[in-house]
Amino acid sequence: MGGPVVLISSSIVQPGNSGQSGRTKIHLTPFDLSLLQVDCPQRGLLFPQPDQDFHLISRLKSSLSAALEIYFPFAGRLAKVENLEDNNTVSFHIDCDGSGARFLHAEAKSLSVSDILQPHGEVPDFIKHFFPADGLKNSDGLTEPLLAVQVTEMKDGVFLGYYYNHMVADGVSMWNFLHTWSMICSSGSSSGQQPLVLKRWFLEGVSYPIHIPVSEAEKPPPPPSRELSSVPVTKDRVFHFTKKNISDLKAKANSEVGSSDMNISSLQAVSAHMWRSIIRHSGLTGEGETHCKVVVDLRQRVNPPLEKDCFGNMVYITPATTTVEELLGRGLGWAALQISKLVSSQTNENCKAFAEDWVSNVKNLKTGVGSRMAGDTVLVSSSPRFDVYRNDFGWGKPVAVRAGPGNSISGKLVLFPGIDEGSFDIQATLWCDVLVSLLADVEFLEHVTTMV
Repeated sequence: MGGPVVLISSSIVQPGNSGQSGRTKIHLTPFDLSLLQVDCPQRGLLFPQPDQDFHLISRLKSSLSAALEIYFPFAGRLAKVENLEDNNTVSFHIDCDGSGARFLHAEAKSLSVSDILQPHGEVPDFIKHFFPADGLKNSDGLTEPLLAVQVTEMKDGVFLGYYYNHMVADGVSMWNFLHTWSMICSSGSSSGQQPLVLKRWFLEGVSYPIHIPVSEAEKPPPPPSRELSSVPVTKDRVFHFTKKNISDLKAKANSEVGSSDMNISSLQAVSAHMWRSIIRHSGLTGEGETHCKVVVDLRQRVNPPLEKDCFGNMVYITPATTTVEELLGRGLGWAALQISKLVSSQTNENCKAFAEDWVSNVKNLKTGVGSRMAGDTVLVSSSPRFDVYRNDFGWGKPVAVRAGPGNSISGKLVLFPGIDEGSFDIQATLWCDVLVSLLADVEFLEHVTTMV
């Protein structure tokens, strides 16, 4: 904790039926293991203040216990096994041992909802203290819970922040869990909740658990302090795209594409607008490369397809790459088309090829999602399709959603639905000088508002 946020208590919440017999071991796929040294995702919901007789903390903890009975992998731990038969490798799996999730209760009585919902989409620096971790890697699941929740009571509201280990779940699974938890909390019962359907996708011909060289699995040392001091400072800003903003960008992109048989979606048009606008102010040379990395849900892309809501991590980060000159010179429609082609190329064959190649080369363990220094990459994560505003725990729906600290590279974009139907919110992490230039860019602001 820090600043105006004071920690009241920290506890471990276990599943209600923590003594259940028969523990489940979840093997990890290349898609999971490639995230080993990536920061745990953090998200948070801002709520109005409940009535005093709601018994906020006790109800949240008891309902969390019931929700963990259903979503039992979140109560487990990451396990590492040293392979004695070849002493240069280790393996990882999720041990669903019922150890539990961390629950933090904090107070920030000097802060109000309006302090978080600042004008023009500004994200205050103190908000990082509303989340349960900073800099925690998925590999830290060996000693830390796979899920942690922080409930911060404010002067006139409540902020519910959390992190989850990306090796056990992705955004689809996490938001489904949160909805189940909110329904149990608001109704006081877990009856009628469906049992968990685990992800069942493994590459044929690969022995599980996958063996990883010890040298690759070790957590990389932190960069020298002098290197950290040379990293430009980043700031977060929320950009709001109204339904009309989105419609205009989609129409513009599709009109520029013209005779192409690929239809540009709203999400692709907005992502392309952000990509081109950020790179325009990144100070990169025209012949230099730039990348738009997109997090793609693979559940319905593998064959046979998985259940749309099956639990687990089933996302893949894949890049569209071009030169700065081409990106800025060929228009919005062309940039959106590159993203569209990228997404459509994620087929069953592509998934298999990635998995086979990863097992052979064990790559991406230490590189994370991109360089802090390059500034040539835009990372599009989360989704406006996640129904974040349906999570009513019994005292009212959220009034805002925010992303927490982690992977603070310039160009990180976290997408959420806007509170108004058909709108998008994008929380962008950008170098300060890039953000200043972006906020003065008339071409960029024509299709976006910074008011939220």
